[in-house]
Amino acid sequence: MKCKYVFLSGLVALMLITWPTVVLAGDPSITFAETVRQATARFQDVETAKQAGYSLLYGCVSNTQAGAMGIHFANSTLVSDGELDAQHPEALIYEPKRDKLQLVAVEYVVLADAWNAKHQTPPVLMGQLFNYMSSPNRYGLPAFYELHVWAWKNNPSGVFADWNPQVSCETYADDLGL
Repeated sequence: MKCKYVFLSGLVALMLITWPTVVLAGDPSITFAETVRQATARFQDVETAKQAGYSLLYGCVSNTQAGAMGIHFANSTLVSDGELDAQHPEALIYEPKRDKLQLVAVEYVVLADAWNAKHQTPPVLMGQLFNYMSSPNRYGLPAFYELHVWAWKNNPSGVFADWNPQVSCETYADDLGL
């Protein structure tokens, strides 16, 4: 009887330990966001991002009704390679906070012509379908596919939404020394 009790206690303990992992594994946004956090933790410091090949692409991108995206630092080598890799996002997105930048999200970007030359379907990464941005567009880029992942700041609009109502460009100044 004691042996059964020990076995059942062990089984219950095992279930309690593994249950959160099973639940989280069922939500692709949590898995994807965690992958992004692990891959980009070192880029909390924008200087480290610059040393890794990321450079300022745009000032602070905002939308009066939807919130903001923030300041994009893109790696042109990754953008132009026509490939996608969850471990290497093409762009890092920072929110200006007083006189410093805070990493809030990443953006995966692939030029449509480069992608379409090798693939029959739009890009999907870790189960997430990319958005298509035609040309001409507000960014002055050729047509591209993109996917935002709000891994470092909560987005009430969703982990993969383009705009975040909790991000602001109010403290952005062109003279941040970027």
